Amino acid sequence: MDDSIPEDESNGPDVYPTGNELPDEEFSPDDIAPFVGKTSGISDINELATAEWKESTTADERIRAVLKRTVSAKTAHEIADTAAVSETKARNALNSLAEEGLACIERTESGTTYRRDPDRYLIEQIHRLSMADDLVDRIQAAKGEIADYRERYDTDAPNELLVSDRTLTAEELTDISHWRTAVRDLEYLRAAYRIQQAKRRTSTSSLETLGENSDPASAG
Repeated sequence: MDDSIPEDESNGPDVYPTGNELPDEEFSPDDIAPFVGKTSGISDINELATAEWKESTTADERIRAVLKRTVSAKTAHEIADTAAVSETKARNALNSLAEEGLACIERTESGTTYRRDPDRYLIEQIHRLSMADDLVDRIQAAKGEIADYRERYDTDAPNELLVSDRTLTAEELTDISHWRTAVRDLEYLRAAYRIQQAKRRTSTSSLETLGENSDPASAG
């Protein structure tokens, strides 16, 4: 008989308990404490999630993460509360992010607020899309979805349906929302595709130039 340890069990314990060492009664769910350590003693699930987030990230990482989700203007105090940092830390970090072009600062009589820079966020989204291998398929899918809505409602654009005299049902309003999203996504996908093609042309041109420079016949 082969006594070797299967590969998927090689990280198990070196010594297993004998029959005499096993408890007489079976374990119940109440006997198992899934969270032990720094998070023990926390009963609220939100507090537990925050504690684990703080354990696995830095303050700057949390502030950046919160800022990326901040579409409407918020105060440093509000962002600090969500990011689980001090208000002073949040304000200093947000001012630095504004200098990097990642955050927008709005100063009013009631105070200073912050939100993500919409242009920078849009550029980052399109750049990430440009690295996808299935852009053409996704463009065709978005075009197909838009064509379906146009045929269904016999109009070219969702806004035309909104301003029409037609009384819209809840389902139709949902369709309009999805239609507008599909139009926006198609614009993003097309922009990403143009960037992708530009990158490929630049890469091909660079390789051709490199080949010409390395050609012995071109050496002088």
